[in-house]
Amino acid sequence: MIKFTLNGKQQKIAQDLDMPLLWFIRENAGLKGTKFGCGIGQCGACSVHINGQVSRSCSIPLSALDGLSITTIEGLSGDGEHPVQQAWKAIDVPQCGYCQSGQMMAAASLLADNPAPTDEDIDQNMTNICRCMTYVRIRKAVHKAAKLGKNVG
Repeated sequence: MIKFTLNGKQQKIAQDLDMPLLWFIRENAGLKGTKFGCGIGQCGACSVHINGQVSRSCSIPLSALDGLSITTIEGLSGDGEHPVQQAWKAIDVPQCGYCQSGQMMAAASLLADNPAPTDEDIDQNMTNICRCMTYVRIRKAVHKAAKLGKNVG
C-alpha cells in the first residue's frame, strides 16, 4: 500500500500501482483539468506538481508516489486566484485551451523557483508544447504573473 497527498487530501492505494498518475487523477479522483496529450512525457499537457516541482503525470506510476504531495491545476488555487491563473485570464492566453492547465502548472513551478524570469528563462524552462502556438501570450502571462506574485503576500 502506498499513501500520498493529492490537492491536500490523503490517498491510500493498494492495487494498480503501475497505473500512471494521470489516469488516477482523471479516473479515480475525477479531476479533469490535467489532460492526456502524448502519453510519453513529452508534450506537458499532463503537468502537475510533485513536491512542488513540475512533473509529467502520464509517465509516473503510482508506485513512485509513496509519501509525496501532488498538486493538480484544481489544487493550485481553490478560487482561481493564483497569480498565474489571474495572468492567464488577463492576457487571454488560451486559443483551444487544451494544453493550458499544464502550461499554468509549468509556469507556477518556474515562478516558484525564479520569481523574475527573463524571456530566455521562460523559453528554456517552459518546455510544454502548444499546438496553437500561443507561446508569445504564454511568455507575456508569465511576466504578468511574476508582477502579480510580487503583490501577493
